[in-house]
Amino acid sequence: MGGHALRTTLSQYARRVCEASLEGLPVLLESIALGCKVIAEATKTAGLSDSRGGAGTQNIQGEEQKKLDVISNDVLLDTLSKSGNVAVIVSEENELPIFTDNKTTGKYGVVLDPMDGSSNIDCAIPVGTIFGVYELLPGSLGTQEDVLQAGEKMICAGYCLYGSSTVLVVSLGVGVVGFTLDTVLGEFVLSHPSISTPDKGCVYSINEGNSSTWDAGLPDQPTLKYVNLCKVPKDGGPPKSLRYIGSMVGDVHRTLLYGGVFIYPADKKSPKGKLRMLYECFPMAFLVTQAGGAATDGTMPILQKIPNGIHERSPICLGSKIDVQEYVELFSSAQSSAKM
Repeated sequence: MGGHALRTTLSQYARRVCEASLEGLPVLLESIALGCKVIAEATKTAGLSDSRGGAGTQNIQGEEQKKLDVISNDVLLDTLSKSGNVAVIVSEENELPIFTDNKTTGKYGVVLDPMDGSSNIDCAIPVGTIFGVYELLPGSLGTQEDVLQAGEKMICAGYCLYGSSTVLVVSLGVGVVGFTLDTVLGEFVLSHPSISTPDKGCVYSINEGNSSTWDAGLPDQPTLKYVNLCKVPKDGGPPKSLRYIGSMVGDVHRTLLYGGVFIYPADKKSPKGKLRMLYECFPMAFLVTQAGGAATDGTMPILQKIPNGIHERSPICLGSKIDVQEYVELFSSAQSSAKM
């Protein structure tokens, strides 16, 4: 029997792990995986096709859309709508939620960043797709409120990294596993059976070019203090190394596997944070906490936040539990000083 026959596929894993109450979730994941295969191929050949470069349009956040933004969004909306069990979809690329025709069969709401890091497409830096899944509220046939829930209410989250290989990382609430696209089989096969984030890491990931804006009106500039501690630790230990790709999926993938922290704080330019809470922060925080790490906005666990709108933003720090706790303590100290 060949080696390929022994590998567990994403479909096999999902059907084994999903409880009976989550009927249809394996099919939903297969639909996402299908979309990711199409996007992976489009990304791989972007330099040889007309799919690279700007689309000449902007998304709801006022950001320039790349052609692959539009392609990725169209592909995933199509595969998810045809899955038969998704009632509502929220995407970074759409101002309003998408309500499918699955009013009677849909059990789930899906939130998406179809092409994270698209500004890096033209220079071949790894990009990715981020997703999260909610069960519909009792009695609902699919409304915006079904996805405006706390991140801890997600039942599934994941991302697909398009780089030297195509890797799909998923959590169904029972740990984190990774699958790599086998281009011979055309299937995502289990390559990381149990991903665990180290309690402390040696890398910090942040856009340090924004350091002049990090105080965001907070006393003692806790983010700036934390970065300085990464360089000169209080215990006299070795400094952390700075690693920043500028693609959230790429930076978080490294953090998830090797530890350390990924930080995108609030600042003077973005006082509420830059990343979108629902389809960027929540899924990544879900994965990291399922892998034994932690995620915060500086003042509270990010998965406990409840978004007021589908495109609401939030600051975020996620990664190794001890490193994140050090970041939280600096915010707590700053708040205590402000009250004195």
